[in-house]
Amino acid sequence: MATDRSHPPTSREYDDVQLSTPQRGARTLTKLALTLTLIGGGLATAVPAQAAAGPYERGPAPTNAALEASRGPFATAQTSVSSLSVSGFGGGTIYYPTDTSQGTFGAIAISPGYTARWSSLSWLGPRIASHGFVVIGIETNTIYDQPASRGRQLLAALDYLVEDSSTTVRSRIDASRLAVAGHSMGGGGTLEAANDRPSLQAAVPLAPWNLTKSWSGVRVPTMIIGGESDTVAPVSSHSEPFYSSIPSSSEKAYLELNGASHFFPQTTNTTMAKSMVAWLKRFVDDDTRYEQFLCPPPSGTAIEEYRHTCPSA
Repeated sequence: MATDRSHPPTSREYDDVQLSTPQRGARTLTKLALTLTLIGGGLATAVPAQAAAGPYERGPAPTNAALEASRGPFATAQTSVSSLSVSGFGGGTIYYPTDTSQGTFGAIAISPGYTARWSSLSWLGPRIASHGFVVIGIETNTIYDQPASRGRQLLAALDYLVEDSSTTVRSRIDASRLAVAGHSMGGGGTLEAANDRPSLQAAVPLAPWNLTKSWSGVRVPTMIIGGESDTVAPVSSHSEPFYSSIPSSSEKAYLELNGASHFFPQTTNTTMAKSMVAWLKRFVDDDTRYEQFLCPPPSGTAIEEYRHTCPSA
């Protein structure tokens, strides 16, 4: 069982961590079946070592430089979604990898905050998509929508991606590997969506705001990113209690950015983007190559605090 701990954990603590999330158990069985198939076919000795990689790994082996760059290894394209062509949310913009040679990709829906539009977070769309994801940055039904409504809209946007989006987009998505994220009330909506749909593979609330403080029902691997100097959703009354309320049996992490205000997601933030991509790759793609950026916990002048359950294979 995963155990909540603040840095620095001991090496023994790392050895004690075991994942219990049902989705990852299913993926383990998938990997085992693949291995048995290869052995049964007499291919075990002929397949190179890289063939043991997880079935959802996409792109080259990650490096610090690659995660800190403004774009990942995949070229991307984008398309607009009119509010008139969807139901349950206000349209938005889809970003997707143009590569069709590596199979399907996981998908993530991202919500802006109170009174904000997608343009306030739009730098995140191509950045995340370029690491091998389909991203929809949504416009909300109204700019005043509260967290519960934003959570429902995030889920409606995911449903649109996998059921009703264009063939070009839909054909690139693995409908079993979906995630949500959002800023401020969109971050509160991210927690709402994760609580309402436990089949999601990951959630990343950014400076989340919500009047509900307990999220004991969340089972989705969740990384909360807060700002030390946030006066709109102070971490002491929002991000920290949100994190603490999620059960330690669920994978979770809390990253607090040194000196950051409530609006840190609205401008390019390398530390946030690096951690966000690593979390999505680890849990949406089940790509253990990204564990090195999450555990042992990251450190540096940009990070005020990091808490975690230390994901482990």
